[in-house]
Amino acid sequence: MCTEDGDLDIVCQAAALYAQGEDLHVAIWPGNLRNTEDVTRHIARESRSFVASVSGLMRRQDIADQLPHAELLREVADDIMANGGSCLAAPNGDWILQPEIDTESLRVAEIEHRLVLEERHSLDVAGHYSRPDVTRLIVNRKRQTTAEFVD
Repeated sequence: MCTEDGDLDIVCQAAALYAQGEDLHVAIWPGNLRNTEDVTRHIARESRSFVASVSGLMRRQDIADQLPHAELLREVADDIMANGGSCLAAPNGDWILQPEIDTESLRVAEIEHRLVLEERHSLDVAGHYSRPDVTRLIVNRKRQTTAEFVD
C-alpha cells in the first residue's frame, strides 16, 4: 500500500506517472550535481521517457540583504552552495544535454518522440511488462483538503 512517507511513496508516485504514459518528465531539483547525475538517468531508463532535470544555482552572492542573518549566512556559506546540474536524458539513459554545473545558462535541445516508443518495445513498466493480475496501483485523484464534511 502506498503511504505518505518513506521510500514506498516515491515508488508509488513513479508508478502513477508511468501508468499515465508520461513521455517527458520534468524534474526540479534543489540544485546539485549529486541530485541529477544518477537520478535523472535512472528515471529515464526506468520510465523509458525523456527526463529534463532543472536545477538551481545558488551562490554566496545570491543571499539577499533582507534575509534574516544574511551576514552570518554569507560568512559560513561556500562560494557555491548549489552548483546546478541541469541536464536532459534520453529514454535509454544517454545524455542529450550533460549536467552543467557552476554556471547559469539557457539550454535548448530537440527530442525525437520515436525514441520513447522504441525503448518501450523492450521494457514498458506500465504496459506489456506490467502484471495487473498480480499487483496494481489505485490512485486517489480527488483533491485533498484538511476537512471533509459529511451530512
